[in-house]
Amino acid sequence: MTVITFLGAGSVVFTRELLADLLSFDELRGVTLALHDIDPERLETAEAIARRTAEQLGAAPKINASLQRRAALDGADYVINAVQVGMHAATVRDFAVPAAYGLRQTIGDTVGVGGVFRALRTFPVLAGIAADMREVCPGAWLLNYTNPMAMNVAYLAAIAPELKAVGLCHSVFWTVHDLCKLVGAPLDEVDYSAAGVNHQAWLLRWEHNGESLYPRLDERIAADPQLRRRVRVDMYRRLGYYPTETSEHSAEYVPWYLHHDAEVERLRIPVGEYVRISEANLADYAATRAAVLAGEPLDLHREATEYAPQVIHSMETGVMRRIHANVANRGLVSNLPEGFAVEVPCVVDRLGVRPERVGALPPQCAAVNRGFVSVGELTVRAALDGDPRLVRQAAMLDPNTAATLTVERIWALCDELTAAHGDLLPEPLRAPVKI
Repeated sequence: MTVITFLGAGSVVFTRELLADLLSFDELRGVTLALHDIDPERLETAEAIARRTAEQLGAAPKINASLQRRAALDGADYVINAVQVGMHAATVRDFAVPAAYGLRQTIGDTVGVGGVFRALRTFPVLAGIAADMREVCPGAWLLNYTNPMAMNVAYLAAIAPELKAVGLCHSVFWTVHDLCKLVGAPLDEVDYSAAGVNHQAWLLRWEHNGESLYPRLDERIAADPQLRRRVRVDMYRRLGYYPTETSEHSAEYVPWYLHHDAEVERLRIPVGEYVRISEANLADYAATRAAVLAGEPLDLHREATEYAPQVIHSMETGVMRRIHANVANRGLVSNLPEGFAVEVPCVVDRLGVRPERVGALPPQCAAVNRGFVSVGELTVRAALDGDPRLVRQAAMLDPNTAATLTVERIWALCDELTAAHGDLLPEPLRAPVKI
């Protein structure tokens, strides 16, 4: 029987959506679901949601819940990772401390100082997961959803190259979905391909019946001044390829926008957005827990499935799918650094996830990506080497941070964030740094 382990199952809204997608496939309705979280209440809620979802869908999975990660991983075929180390409190620190220095962030989970410190507190958990998987489920696929995706996948590739790890994110799909709606093209008739890094990939081809849809997008943008007040539309108009993550995300990956009041106003950039999202997630959790404990039915309607259920279904049945996923760059994108994580098209079937070689990105796109990658490479190296200076150097190279703060302020900010996160960070990286 196929065993699917959920790590961080207490992210109950996301878990509910994944379970609904999984159990909607006829071939997966009898799988074993192993749920793990370190929070007893959240784990109890996740188990109740799993049982309610199965009941509503008429499925009969075997459901186990454990506070012990190793027990949940034992015998797994697939491991879905959605852990968030430090939860809401750590997110608030990632925003509040930089804000006191005058540094604006929007999401703070990918690059920037927020992404760097989120990575550093996640890496020890990833190392533990990798060690456990080597011993109790060495053949399992690790399907990672935890951000910062690119840094996490690169770190796993460095510490456990034998692990079958792939990063899954829906940003490429939803970008194409929304663009097709904008230009009136039927999504199921459109062909597309994107590549780059997670949250900053580029829509390289987007066609209907062999014709590019970019000219239709240009017409819509020209006709609508409000469309031009979005960061990624602005980036597309200047770089020539549409970026595959929201404007809220994209604004903080480059040096051009957040430092300038006029640009924040012109492009309607929601500074501090992820703190509000995180607060809403807490409210969603409370409402979902109350509903399931009260015996109310869950809303299982989904417009489109997440990648993990599709990947598992393809591997189990041989149904071939083409998705965009995150893997280590082993000759896949020739003008991005080897070994760091890239987001590329992948074929999925019984043979697993097989990335496609893209070759060279357009030079301007690769140049923008390299600023992103440099931050990630130094962050991963900081953890591998236990070198706290590399943490400061990663922050110095971050485009938005460098555009906003002096190097003295960047180092002081890193000192303060290190103290604020305390023992969530790897011990060697908590050491003071002197110039």
